[in-house]
Amino acid sequence: MLQIGQLVDGKYKILNKVGQGGMSVVYLAMNEKANKQWAIKEVRKDGVKDFEVVKQGLVVETDMLKRLSHPSLPSIIDVIEDEDTFLIVMDYIEGNPLSKILEEYGAQPQKNVIEWAKQLCDVLGYLHTRHPAIIYRDMKPGNVMLKPDGKVTLIDFGTAREFKEKNLADTTCLGTVGYAAPEQFGGMGQTDARTDIYCLGATLYHLVTGMNPCEPPYEIKPIRSINPMLSSGLERIILKCTQRNPEDRYQSCAELMYALEHYEEIDDIYRRRQVKKIAAFAISSILTIGCGITSAWGYTSAEKKKSENYFEILKTADSAEDYYDAILTDPVKKDAYIQLNDFLIEDYVLTSDEGQKLKQLQIGLDQKNNRGFSERVDVFNEFRESNRDDYIDVCYAIGESFLFSYDVSVDMDRYVNAASWFESAKEKYPITDIYCDMADCLEAINQYGNAKVKQTEKMYEQYKVLWEQIKKLEQKTEQSDGIDSKIQVWNEINNIINHNIMQFLDITDLDQIKALLEQIDQRAETVNESVVQEDIKNLRKSISESIKKINSAEEIS
Repeated sequence: MLQIGQLVDGKYKILNKVGQGGMSVVYLAMNEKANKQWAIKEVRKDGVKDFEVVKQGLVVETDMLKRLSHPSLPSIIDVIEDEDTFLIVMDYIEGNPLSKILEEYGAQPQKNVIEWAKQLCDVLGYLHTRHPAIIYRDMKPGNVMLKPDGKVTLIDFGTAREFKEKNLADTTCLGTVGYAAPEQFGGMGQTDARTDIYCLGATLYHLVTGMNPCEPPYEIKPIRSINPMLSSGLERIILKCTQRNPEDRYQSCAELMYALEHYEEIDDIYRRRQVKKIAAFAISSILTIGCGITSAWGYTSAEKKKSENYFEILKTADSAEDYYDAILTDPVKKDAYIQLNDFLIEDYVLTSDEGQKLKQLQIGLDQKNNRGFSERVDVFNEFRESNRDDYIDVCYAIGESFLFSYDVSVDMDRYVNAASWFESAKEKYPITDIYCDMADCLEAINQYGNAKVKQTEKMYEQYKVLWEQIKKLEQKTEQSDGIDSKIQVWNEINNIINHNIMQFLDITDLDQIKALLEQIDQRAETVNESVVQEDIKNLRKSISESIKKINSAEEIS
């Protein structure tokens, strides 16, 4: 067992014990050189039956987390193994598990639970959209950490698994009784995304009622039978999540997220209010019919008014929702899409949340219909069909935002997200073809590198293709007139090379790589525009650091 004050691996000083499970102990440690705290999970070999089986599970868990990047997931920093222990160094998540919050305070406020539910739905949706999909399988209050800022983090991936489409059933029955879906205990096929939706529903039930589904009467009842003050909309959501048959649940986290964001609209009180509004609307409709003879004139006036409303909204817009309103007012105009994109990258960074606001355009925007209920409007399809040229410009602009500004640590995520927009811009912007090919390469590299049996040969074939695409990209840059665009692409080429030096070392002559970077450096040196001199200076400094890294790699090899 680790001791307080002990130095692990020459750099992690153990400060104190922060938790203990059946097979492991978690410590708070400090990397004094970096002045940063980490959590160290220790699994000792003595006293653990079939340690190799346990170790295999730990390796799967750490490998899985290493390739994930999401604000609600911890990052794995290091894995240390010696004769007696297996140590996992990861982010230290400050706060308390929701199970402790329940134990101390009982049922939680409905507003808080719904906010946590959205965050958990978002992270599960992220896991389910990996390639292959990752099924978490053990959602429960004890595995959710509530941080001081009100955000939650999902911990403990010991039971998570990658979804295998051809599997008829899971090989093991894992999860926590009470929260686990029926299919986790055999006889109903393998677990999938709908399994996590069941577990999340059971977790929400516990949080909002204080009734533990692991204890008698071992059932999930309508929440308003426990607390009549709770929303009937939330009650319907939880009951649908926890249906025995997966086909009767929400079929994806996107579908569940939509319900959570609109839970008030399926509430009984809300519906009664809408009935009154519909009655009032019916009366006004009868009066409107009497004015039908002026419809042609009215249509022209309405179109003019719509245009006036559109630009009035844009004039005062100061949030993504305001730009959504403008887009819903006139989905076929370009201005609101471009201004939304510019608004979100005003600080030159596109966060994960801001990225979701842009992705919402592809999914559709919510608008109240004439009965007062929300319905999803496919604005982008209407835009594409009515104004294709401007639609292509918007897709290209948003693709650039994901490629050059998206705040994620994994290049693949930037490229794959950008490619989903660039696909629609290829006919007008040929450079997007290269970006899409690079996205395919990076996705394939990730897949081959993370396979159970690492497919090194195929992975390096993709690095060869990636290197050829980088050379094409550099050549294409010379055809660009805008110096800002050139600087963006030059930075991108340098970053991709810098992140993959050792891989490129195995597939090409490093003199070629240095020559390419030096050529970009020479071209950057000739740029005279004063407004970009700071950017040019930073670019040339980064190129110099990459060349030093190449020289070091050359010496090692």
